[in-house]
Amino acid sequence: MTDSHSPRPQLPLSGLTVVAIEQALAAPLCTGRLADMGARVIKVERAEGDFARGYDAAANGHSSYFLWTNHGKESVVLDFKVPEDAALLHRLIANADVFVQNLAPGALARAGFDSAELRERHPRLITCDITGYGESEAVGKLKAYDFLVQCESGLVGVSGAPGAPGRIGVSICDIGAGMNATIAVLSALALRARTGVGSGVSVSLFDGAADWMTVPYVHERYGKGAPPPQGLKHPSIAPYGAYQTLDSREVVISIQNEREWRQFCSVFLNDDDVASDPRFVSNNARVKHRDALDTIIGDAFAARPLAEILTLLGQANIAYGQLRHVTDVVKHPALRTWPMTAEGQDLQMIAPPVRAPWDEHRFRAAPKLGEHTASIRMEFAAASDEVAV
Repeated sequence: MTDSHSPRPQLPLSGLTVVAIEQALAAPLCTGRLADMGARVIKVERAEGDFARGYDAAANGHSSYFLWTNHGKESVVLDFKVPEDAALLHRLIANADVFVQNLAPGALARAGFDSAELRERHPRLITCDITGYGESEAVGKLKAYDFLVQCESGLVGVSGAPGAPGRIGVSICDIGAGMNATIAVLSALALRARTGVGSGVSVSLFDGAADWMTVPYVHERYGKGAPPPQGLKHPSIAPYGAYQTLDSREVVISIQNEREWRQFCSVFLNDDDVASDPRFVSNNARVKHRDALDTIIGDAFAARPLAEILTLLGQANIAYGQLRHVTDVVKHPALRTWPMTAEGQDLQMIAPPVRAPWDEHRFRAAPKLGEHTASIRMEFAAASDEVAV
């Protein structure tokens, strides 16, 4: 479908229209990615706006969450419980390729916007419903905020330090659901390109988190039990963890095979006998005797400053990384940023994770609340002889 905005033929989703009734993070991240690919995204908000607008003011007075997930969209304020606005929303959806929503299960159906019914009315429409736990009676009414899902899915149970489980430091369940929703929508668009018919797709925060828990799940159900929190160590590979240098810096190393292990012992430890020690001759043996292994490696790290450690690891061709804080990441040589303007202020935001030939190398602005309400009402005004839905 086409829109009245400037054409952007170089973008893969140029000419497609997405209508979204969304809050917070998961759905806005999905539609934000679609906007980055060229789709026109019309964001439907209540009079008080998406509550993510007020999450923080870290971006020079603006919400970091909102700018990250809503740049390049149009904002229209309407109340679909009011007949006139409900009719407008139906017209928006009738002209859309994709409809995305993450309200509480059943909320939109009760208002007359059930996804299945919308697809019956508009066979080419793709609908994407995002929930916390799915829509079954057993879990459909549970409130699903990111940290709660981290706990319910077992993610927290395998994170943190021994004896001290910890929250993953970003809203990973929301982010994962947004990514899965993007994949689902793109898959449905690919199918529609072949069949001409839209699909209904759905994702939940819990399903995404559970998928990531497959390895601990298999260990728990069929092995010797899921690993407990390991701190800065890998539960199944050794050595794979953090060690402190003479100048109190933390360096993480990863040994993935026996060739690397022998090279590490020869070049870094300067002791070939460690490689052939029966306690350390295989990964399984090293994991079993991890405490003894860590003592040997820890002593070698503690005797040298960071610069010497990095030089030796490089000579041994060992994978390593420094334990960095956000202060360090801001200056990281691999970090890519694009400019974004927010009400006249120029900000540097982290660039999208996919590099593509259609990159614009800057973000379009995030909309003010209701910024496009008047223009959208005019564009999608009812014909004089239209019967209200």
